[in-house]
Amino acid sequence: MKNDDQARFLFGISLSDRPKWQQFLICSSGFFFGYLVNGLCEEYVYNRLGFSYGWYFTFVQGFVYLFLIRVQGFTTKQMVNPWKTYVKLSVVLMCSHGLTKGSLAYLNYPAQIMFKSTKVLPVMVVGAFMPSLRRKYPVQDYISAVLFVGGLIFFTLADANTSPNFSIIGVIMITGALVMDSFLGNLQEAIFTMNPDTSQMEMLFCSTVVGAPVLLLPMVLTGELFVAWKSCSEHPYVYGVLVFEAMATFIGQISVLSLIAIFGAAATAMVTTARKAVTLLLSYLIFTKPLTEQHCSGLLLISMGIVSRLLTDSKPPSRAVKSDNTTRRSHHKDANLSSENIADEEKRPLV
Repeated sequence: MKNDDQARFLFGISLSDRPKWQQFLICSSGFFFGYLVNGLCEEYVYNRLGFSYGWYFTFVQGFVYLFLIRVQGFTTKQMVNPWKTYVKLSVVLMCSHGLTKGSLAYLNYPAQIMFKSTKVLPVMVVGAFMPSLRRKYPVQDYISAVLFVGGLIFFTLADANTSPNFSIIGVIMITGALVMDSFLGNLQEAIFTMNPDTSQMEMLFCSTVVGAPVLLLPMVLTGELFVAWKSCSEHPYVYGVLVFEAMATFIGQISVLSLIAIFGAAATAMVTTARKAVTLLLSYLIFTKPLTEQHCSGLLLISMGIVSRLLTDSKPPSRAVKSDNTTRRSHHKDANLSSENIADEEKRPLV
């Protein structure tokens, strides 16, 4: 968990003057709301309507983001970082979004969940080796991540009627998205760490402005730009769904950036992965699907991973205690030396 004293706000709600658990609850709630709506919209557009234009939909979503950011009152005069800071981040962000959305055309939902649920581990590994971060995670964090990921995969595979449907193109696309995701959160955390004055709005604004042109290349090369434009023109109500989805995802995006700024990329990856587990569990509860022993085993592993992570976060930092003891001994030693100096001064004969 990061210790960041920088003032943070989430849609007018002050986060800085609240305890950590309230900050976590507010940011997580915004994220869950935004991406649960996002999941429902994606299910409707991709599976019900049969549209599979991931790059184009991400491109349209970017313009909705820019409009909402402007409504929030953000302008380029409020930027604290140069534009070049966001070039690498923007390329990674847009590739991640485009590949994730595009993979739904070749993979069913359980297959995508299986791949995306492993994101926590590569995020931790990249964070440990990224020069600007060099995060050192304890062994307990890796154990909790493995339990969490394993439990989610168990739960996903438990439904024999919705077993993963693999396609080589889909696997390549979702693997590429997974690699992009492992760098994305860490790059965002690095920017927040190097310049704590960076706001969430600036991060999303600059990433979208710089990244949107990047999407044009794959859209033109694959011909998706023209096909998607024609299909959406014939079904204009799709744009209404996309705008509604983008508005909800905007709330989720700002909430995620708040989590990264305050708690770091690895903790945020745990939250984003937990959202997938909640989505799956809600689908079983709402549609009254039977829970098997394998479902329960998966939920048990997920719970063990979450509890393990919480116990790790609640432990007092041993280095700080050691440092405090060293400081106390140093002060005690200085006090003794001062007393000895005073005694020596008293023993000296007056001249």
